[in-house]
Amino acid sequence: MSHPHQLGSHRIAPRRVSFDWRETPLHWIPDEPTATHVMNVLHLLLPAGERWFVKVFKEALPLVRDEALLRDVKGFMGQEATHSVQHAYVLDHLAEQGLDTTPYTRHIDFFFDSLLGDTPPFGLPLSEREWLRFRLSVIAAVEQFTAVMGNWILHADGLDRAGPDPVMLDLLRWHGAEEVEHRSVAFDMYEHCGGEGVGRYARRVLGMAVTAPVLFYLWGWGTRYLIRNDPPLAGRLRYTLRHHNRAVAKGLLPRWGELGSAVPRYLRRSYHPSKEGSLRRAVDYLATSPAARAAAGAIGRAALA
Repeated sequence: MSHPHQLGSHRIAPRRVSFDWRETPLHWIPDEPTATHVMNVLHLLLPAGERWFVKVFKEALPLVRDEALLRDVKGFMGQEATHSVQHAYVLDHLAEQGLDTTPYTRHIDFFFDSLLGDTPPFGLPLSEREWLRFRLSVIAAVEQFTAVMGNWILHADGLDRAGPDPVMLDLLRWHGAEEVEHRSVAFDMYEHCGGEGVGRYARRVLGMAVTAPVLFYLWGWGTRYLIRNDPPLAGRLRYTLRHHNRAVAKGLLPRWGELGSAVPRYLRRSYHPSKEGSLRRAVDYLATSPAARAAAGAIGRAALA
């Protein structure tokens, strides 16, 4: 299958950003611990998850026969590796403030390394090629949600009104902009490597059928863990749907319908994620992001040295 190369001449490349967390408070959205920790689950899931994305894509690279797709996939891998590293630094920052996340992240590491590792779990009778195709379908499904989340964070005026920590907001918007920027790559990779005909579509459906409920469960579990172990809260707050919906109403979290509607869109036979979000909006933010501008300036200075 040929790669549609929906981004035209736009080149996907990693930006070697860095962030200074020394002044970032534990509750980086002031007086909003629930919204803060719902968003903080990203830091719990992404270091292991995005390392796993890169690992699976490396395994699949020999199957790519389209040069444009290969270029985009390599750019995607570089971006995802950088995301993994930067979110892992946030976990270090949380630990320095007394919120140890390792009891939770150990389970996430097991999930990606063992349940979605090199061989099918529980002795499932799948060939090496079929197991790779399934894992590629999972990555494509996850990237559907990250594109939706990325588009949301770029437009989340409610967060700006809440006066959040600017460094954390820049991390999330830089990451969200890159998710919109490479929103089609994992889908195109799956379509290219996922076989032919109805089997390819059926596996795409299966990937989403597995991914959506697991992601929902891990997110709720992670939020409950963070709130329960947050030292300043000292057990005085529980994660509830009422508190979550209050944050949604303030524009601090995406609406349930915004997330849920991503699934039926993805399941359409004719679907392509190039329609998710605005590439122009993403690129415009990346041109103004303090971290991305600093990374570009460092590269320019190194080239002149």
